[in-house]
Amino acid sequence: MEMSVNKLRKVLKRDWQLYLFMLIPTVYIIIFNYIPMTGLQLAFRKYTPANGIWGSPWVGLANIKKFFNSYMFWRVLSNTFILSVYGLVCMQVIPIGFALLINAIELPRFKKITQTIVNLPHFISTVVLVGMLMQVFNSRTGLYGVIYEAIHGTYPSDLFGELGAFRHLYIASTVWQNFGWQSIIYIAALAGVDPQLHEAAQVDGATRLQRIRFVDLPHIKPTITILLIMGIGNIMSVGFEKAFLMQNSLNIRYSELISTYVYRIGLSGTGNSDFSYATAIGLFNALINLILILSANTICKKVSDTSLW
Repeated sequence: MEMSVNKLRKVLKRDWQLYLFMLIPTVYIIIFNYIPMTGLQLAFRKYTPANGIWGSPWVGLANIKKFFNSYMFWRVLSNTFILSVYGLVCMQVIPIGFALLINAIELPRFKKITQTIVNLPHFISTVVLVGMLMQVFNSRTGLYGVIYEAIHGTYPSDLFGELGAFRHLYIASTVWQNFGWQSIIYIAALAGVDPQLHEAAQVDGATRLQRIRFVDLPHIKPTITILLIMGIGNIMSVGFEKAFLMQNSLNIRYSELISTYVYRIGLSGTGNSDFSYATAIGLFNALINLILILSANTICKKVSDTSLW
């Protein structure tokens, strides 16, 4: 025991600068990630500001049962799941395809210019992006409305008011904004492919598509698996800000997600806020994400021997 203590002191004395650097992020994580977990007990209480967290009466699973029995349960759950899976598929396939395409181009200057152009939308804020969408797809004065009117002689319907258009607009704009940034990881992975493998494949008569299939894709398969697991782990955590900004009374049947519903119940400021109910819904959502990421990691580990842990 004494030897272990002396060894620890020796290590701390030798590398105290490194441990000092670790202190700030450790304190940050404890303050902003672990201490707030005490607030999860709101999900099992009937919280009132007058009584506070510890003084509010304990109600057990009543808030979670209330959510399960609510008519909004299946609506927000299905909307969140469909939109998340839709986005997960697009944000896996399109960046991979773009990375493979860029990697196949043998013009360095053209590759750099192309990558710069497709990465720029990533730095546009969500508020600005939604504003751009509303301007472009305005049925009267937007580009969409002007072109439609010129072709058909009449103005189109408002896309932001159509139920079927919300998901496509949401995902298409997300892909446009982020596929270039997402592809950077795959491009970096492809940069590690041994050129001799391509040369050997060319000698054997392999076409470009065959080299992509048998050389490039197997090399980035672990990267694809890791990002897929992380994507599945966040499948129920569709971004609140964009969905809330695109939401209106006409498309709310499809645009009401768990995140926006939690805000509407707990923080909408209407005077009917139910903090305990909102916390219970958020806790349920977090548990679903935990189950999904554990399941995805287990399956991927058995199928491909690649996993997060």
